Parts: sequence; structure tokens; C-alpha cells
Amino acid sequence: MSAKAKSYDNAMTREELCRLAIQGLSKSYAPYSGYYVSAALEDSEGNITTGCNIENASYTPTVCAERTAFFSAVAHRKGDTLPHFVRMAVVGGNHGEVTGAFPPCGVCRQVMSEFCDDSFEILVVQSVEPLTYDTFTLPALLPLRFGPSHLSKKGQ
Repeated sequence: MSAKAKSYDNAMTREELCRLAIQGLSKSYAPYSGYYVSAALEDSEGNITTGCNIENASYTPTVCAERTAFFSAVAHRKGDTLPHFVRMAVVGGNHGEVTGAFPPCGVCRQVMSEFCDDSFEILVVQSVEPLTYDTFTLPALLPLRFGPSHLSKKGQ
């Protein structure tokens, strides 16, 4: 686990962020797979946005917890400027019981790439009692990623 110092006044501890993600497991809607996933996303202002997975009978419209958190944070931001996201805790398990690591899927990693820089941390919860988690940076989970810098703006 990283021992990086807090760079803003309202920062939560990594453990507090993990516990918020754990609390959110009960909000998951997963009647088909039975796998509940929750995420807690923190920005540089100390704002926390949570998300849960939401399944659909046709599967394709299913949305992961991580994307729910990011899309909600972007949709509810103040003003036109995107928040600077600093870290996210992710947890999952069978019917809400944590059963080991539930790392973000490839699509969620790509969404993170859209909104986060290389210092963004992903805390993947392994167990609740005692609380254990692994910390990854975005480049570690998605090396050689495609992002906004790969697209040139028209006329430039």
C-alpha cells in the first residue's frame, strides 16, 4: 500500500474510502449474477461519489459500479470543469459478502483513463475483517492505454 501524503485538506484515509465502498454493496442491483459490486470515488476537493453495479436482463445495458460512480460525479459536478479524481475503492462479492478481489473490468479501466491522470489510485478490497486491500495506479492496471491525448481536436 502506498504511503503517499494527503495533498488536500478534506482527504479521507484509504481505509475510510474502502469502508464507504463496503457500505455501498447493499445498493447493488444484481438479480442475475448475484455479484454485488460497489465503488467509492474521491476527488481532490474531498468529495466522494459512490456507485454500484446495476444489472439488466439483457446484460448489455448492465453498468458496473465504477462507471456508475464516475458518470454520477461528472453529471453532478459544479460548473463546467471536471473534478480531479484522486482515487477509488472497489469491492465486490457474492450476494454482498466480500469474497476476494473484484478489480475493475477493462471497460471501467478505459473510463478511468478518460478522467484520471497517472497518479490515480485504485484500492481493490480483498477482505473486510480485517480490512485488507491492494493499491494500484492506473498505468499499472491499463498500460499503453488509449486516451484523450490520442485524439487531435479539429483544426489543430
